[in-house]
Amino acid sequence: MWILIGEGSLDVSRTVSSLIPEFAANGKDAITVEQVMLHTSGFPRAPFGSLEWDDRERRLARFSNWRCNWEPGTRYEYHPTSAHWVLAEIIERLTGGDFRSFIRERILDPLGLQGLQVGVPIAQQGDINDLVLTGKPTPPDELEAAIGIRELPLTDVTPDALMSFNQPDVRAVGVPGAGGVSTAADLALYYQALLADPTGIWKPEVLADATANVRNHMPDWMGTPANRSLGLIIAGDDGKAGARGMGHTVSPRAFGHNGAGGQIAWADPATGLSFGYVTNGLDQDELRQWRRTTGIASRAANCIPS
Repeated sequence: MWILIGEGSLDVSRTVSSLIPEFAANGKDAITVEQVMLHTSGFPRAPFGSLEWDDRERRLARFSNWRCNWEPGTRYEYHPTSAHWVLAEIIERLTGGDFRSFIRERILDPLGLQGLQVGVPIAQQGDINDLVLTGKPTPPDELEAAIGIRELPLTDVTPDALMSFNQPDVRAVGVPGAGGVSTAADLALYYQALLADPTGIWKPEVLADATANVRNHMPDWMGTPANRSLGLIIAGDDGKAGARGMGHTVSPRAFGHNGAGGQIAWADPATGLSFGYVTNGLDQDELRQWRRTTGIASRAANCIPS
């Protein structure tokens, strides 16, 4: 999206429906691209089955049928699946090509990131480790003692949904926002590119905005301000960087995005350090997973020599 913004073909203040007319139905006509990128657009749990992901006509039919859970722009909740498919469709409308090819040709190939892929052909999936569920969900008593609630909100990110990414046909789709496959090294190198942009992929002013300008301060369900830019999370100086997946020892300027099951990725302009951690062992104990994420990220940020 940042490339298209820099080229002038995408203005995030435009409505999604002006780019995807099929999206406008059921009161969604005023939702902007910016709201989708900030996850304030109001359809976080819009239904979307995996068999429909790689069928464009079915995707567009789903876009039309979706309804909002709240008035767009008034709340924040991460849209795990729905928002990213809308953004993928916008890329295809504006470029006339496949969103996966756009990502490969405009970003990953110029950076030499062969170990980071969005959409892996079935014949090339032999080196991908299957996801494995480990542990058990946090007991309600322990969850209540730690964060004051006995169960976590229901989202699209269920154990069954995560395990579906072991299916070769799902891996081949390259589900935007969830279906990337990468080594930890290439993930860290991608974030290093966001610090320096060595091959000039992004316009400097667009990259600066995406990595530093907080456009969404709305609280999540835990009351933590989102601190979201257009596509990233900014650590911030409010002492809540750990709750945002970046540990306690990064600078307020660090930016990144954690992922389901304990994945971590960020870069810190103050130190020049970028970090990627990926795991195929998906811990179902949410509290243990969050604590592990915070601990790993905090230790990684201390790796700069004094």
